[in-house]
Amino acid sequence: MKKDDDGKSPDDGAAIGPAGYYHSNKDRIFVRSIQGAYNLTEELERLRAMPRVRKAKDIKFVDGPQAYSRHYVEPKDGITQTFHLHLEEYGPGGKSQKHGHVNEAAFYILDGIGYEIHDGVRYDWKAGDVAIVHNNCVHQHFNASPDKPARALVIKTKPMFLFMNMLFQKTVEPRQTEPAPGGEDFVVREEEEDLNHPEEGY
Repeated sequence: MKKDDDGKSPDDGAAIGPAGYYHSNKDRIFVRSIQGAYNLTEELERLRAMPRVRKAKDIKFVDGPQAYSRHYVEPKDGITQTFHLHLEEYGPGGKSQKHGHVNEAAFYILDGIGYEIHDGVRYDWKAGDVAIVHNNCVHQHFNASPDKPARALVIKTKPMFLFMNMLFQKTVEPRQTEPAPGGEDFVVREEEEDLNHPEEGY
């Protein structure tokens, strides 16, 4: 399987800060093995004992300094096998790595304004929109604001595609290691806010 980026790999499960570069981790678990009795009784008991709510306060953002990720659910956690759910935060003027993969993804925009570049075509978005990354396109995510962050909740079935041996994924341009101009003092928002219902109204 091809890996995402080059770089140092944080130890799996270790407490790492925003510069931990999750996407450079070369020892990630994409699909778990299921072993045990043929009737899977033990596996069902294990699954039923897993938590059904993941607390944001228990999961810290990694990566940065332009694009940060908080990974809520993925196969290594033992809760799911077929999908990956994470929160992306883009600092002011920030952008993600430029990359491509077989699986599709859906980005629900929680706040901010920005745009996608998919196979050279630009698609603008704002809070409340859903951005769809289709199969096999080379894409990149951008925060269009020079002074405010943007957030998206991402749902993708990448683990299922890898399980079916659809392994293609490639980084064209890695995540930036320096803040974007104007975002030098940005600190990722670890605390959740009611982003969809501002106190002052719409």
